[in-house]
Amino acid sequence: MKVFLRYEDNDDESTHKTLKITLPKIWKSGPTSRLLEQFVESYNSGKEAQSNTLDVSSLHLSIRRPGNTDDEISTLKDLPSDGIIIETISDRDDVYVCHGPSRTTSEISAERQAQLDKQKEEMKNLSKCIHFGCNNRFPKGGPYPECKYHSGPPVFHETAKYWSCCPDKKCFDFEDFLQLPTCQTGTCTDVRDDCDGGRKEFM
Repeated sequence: MKVFLRYEDNDDESTHKTLKITLPKIWKSGPTSRLLEQFVESYNSGKEAQSNTLDVSSLHLSIRRPGNTDDEISTLKDLPSDGIIIETISDRDDVYVCHGPSRTTSEISAERQAQLDKQKEEMKNLSKCIHFGCNNRFPKGGPYPECKYHSGPPVFHETAKYWSCCPDKKCFDFEDFLQLPTCQTGTCTDVRDDCDGGRKEFM
């Protein structure tokens, strides 16, 4: 198993370094912190450290993961310091050495849960636009943002999916359906009119 440890978290490119490591078998079942310690030891014994000595206690490892869709850019995901190498890193992965102290699995999980709880609490004070095809959320009672939406409800006919106001634009994949361009502009609202029906049509 080989990994590429990359330090690029500095505007000065002369301090950047890539270290290719072939992992001993015994390392694979060990913590990722061992990789970080090995990189810092190698870095601080090289020419890069003449102007930029690294402190292992103020660094962490991250790995780049692709976005959920083709349009989303890849992001760096922090690796827990106690994560098992073989379970968190794949062969020939690029592993990035980043500034900021390492965190354990439990610390990362606790931070993620705190963020989810905060988002859940914030959602309680938000309304969702009821216009077809608009997913905007805004504070209850306004201000109301600009809105792009469909004037008619969605239609699901066998495998075809389209908006009743735009019958010439059909999709068969649900993700493609969600990306169809809207046909109306206006202002978001959380007040449902009797005429909008809020319905889907199945044929």
